[in-house]
Amino acid sequence: MNETSRAALVRRGTMASVVLFVVFLVAWEWGPGLLGIPQFIIPPLSLVYKEFFRMVGVNQLFFHTGVTTAEVLIGFAIGSLLGAFIGYLLGISPTAEFALSPYILALQIAPKVAFAPLFILWMGFTVYPKILVAILIVFFPVMVNVLTAVRTVDPDLINLARSFKATRAQIFWKIEFPESLPAMFAGLRIGATLAVVGVVVGELVGGNLGLGYLLVVGEGQANTPMVFVCILMLTLIGSVAYLAVILVEMRVLHYLPSRSFTAY
Repeated sequence: MNETSRAALVRRGTMASVVLFVVFLVAWEWGPGLLGIPQFIIPPLSLVYKEFFRMVGVNQLFFHTGVTTAEVLIGFAIGSLLGAFIGYLLGISPTAEFALSPYILALQIAPKVAFAPLFILWMGFTVYPKILVAILIVFFPVMVNVLTAVRTVDPDLINLARSFKATRAQIFWKIEFPESLPAMFAGLRIGATLAVVGVVVGELVGGNLGLGYLLVVGEGQANTPMVFVCILMLTLIGSVAYLAVILVEMRVLHYLPSRSFTAY
C-alpha cells in the first residue's frame, strides 16, 4: 500500500472513531433519560461532568489521581523487570526452569487479588501493598511471554553461533534477546493495563489515598457520578500507560515491517 492510500485509510479510521465517540457521548447524556433509567443507576454525562469539578475542589481528585498513577508506574516497572529477568533466566537455563517452575506455577494459580489483605496486614495502610499487588499481576504475563519467546528461538541460529565460537553471553545478546523483544512488548502491553487493576484492588481493600479510596467513598455515599468519575480517571491512566508502551515499542522495534492495511 502506498503512502496516499495509507493516509486516506488513517483519515477514514480517525473520522469513524470520532463519530462513534460523539454518538457514545450523546447516548450517555440523553439515553438514560429516554429509557427511564434513574440517575442513581446511570447518571447523564452532564452530571458526571459537574461531579468531576466538584471532586477537584472538595475531594482533591488530582492528588488522588497522582497517587494512583505513581503506584501504577512503580508496580508496572518493577513487575516488568522481574518478569523479564525471571523469564530470561528460565528460558536460557532448563535447570532453573525445572527447579522454579512448580513454585511459580503455584503463585500463578493463587488469585493475586487475594494477597491484598495479607499485604495490608503486613505493611499497614501504606502504598506498599498496592504496589506489591500490581507487581504480582504484571509479573506473570511478562515472564510467560519472555520465556515462550526464548524457548521458541530458532535452534539453527544458536547452533550457527556456536559453530563460530560464540559465548553464551553473545548468544543471548545477539540472538535470544532481540528475538524475544516483540513477545516481551506484548506482555508489557498486557501488564500496563493489569497494573491499574492491581493498584485499585489494593486501594479498595484498604487505603486512604488514591482513586480506589475515592471509589469506596463514592459507594458509601451512594454517589454514582463520583464512582463514574473515578472509573473514567482510572481508564485514562490505563490508556496512557498502554499508549506509552506502544510508543516505546515503536522506537525499539522500528526495524520490524509495519502492518499492511487493506482498504475496503
